[in-house]
Amino acid sequence: MRIALAATCIGDALFPQAPQATARLLERLGHEVVFPPGQACCGQMHVNTGYLEEAYPVVRNHVRAFEPVLDGEFDAVVLPSGSCTGAVRHQQAMVCRRAGDEALARRADAVSRHTYELSELLVDVLGVTDVGAHFPHRVTYHPTCHSLRMIHVGDKPLRLLREVGGIDLVELPGAESCCGFGGTFALKNAPTSTAMLADKVTAVKSTEAEVLTAGDYSCLMHIGGGLSRLRAGVRIMHLAEILASTVDEPAEVVGVAA
Repeated sequence: MRIALAATCIGDALFPQAPQATARLLERLGHEVVFPPGQACCGQMHVNTGYLEEAYPVVRNHVRAFEPVLDGEFDAVVLPSGSCTGAVRHQQAMVCRRAGDEALARRADAVSRHTYELSELLVDVLGVTDVGAHFPHRVTYHPTCHSLRMIHVGDKPLRLLREVGGIDLVELPGAESCCGFGGTFALKNAPTSTAMLADKVTAVKSTEAEVLTAGDYSCLMHIGGGLSRLRAGVRIMHLAEILASTVDEPAEVVGVAA
């Protein structure tokens, strides 16, 4: 397959290792990865904060960057982010219709039907769970809210992790509880966010994991900050980084830790 990679804002600006690992993984599996140069934000940050008018040109740009998938220029779009995938599927067409642009809304809907979060692409589209990864570390997995509740990836990330060679995968207590990030929620409702984070950090520490993984670096950033402040010694790594790790090219366990 020829797959277009959407890097996401947080991947581009703060955690490029996630989109880079996504590309390495898919290429190792025999697929061609392309990077549409016109891409930018998907518009999620604007919509979630109530700036729907400002989101319209951002969404228009995203659709223009990735609509070649509708003409067969590439076969699918992949996002290493559950929240951004959710925005593409559930927000973009709404923004266009609110702006009175029904034609763009229809194109946004069409692009969204070819857009997949990484674990969805691997399991549902490519039909693989064993990607040939090797990661000899104790790992626990946090299912982020948007991946769990908006796009319903279910246990796909866990199915992929269970096939990783050498991994010691341990269950995270209260895994489905929110970490408290929620984008601007963490700023606007800091006391509540901090309390939720404290519960999540306690759960992560109880696993004695070396690495906390998830499908969204936004949530990992939030939890990782809490772990770092407590000098917990737990690293954060995106699911793509673990799946891209092999015996010959092992992933370096780096990130937020103390």
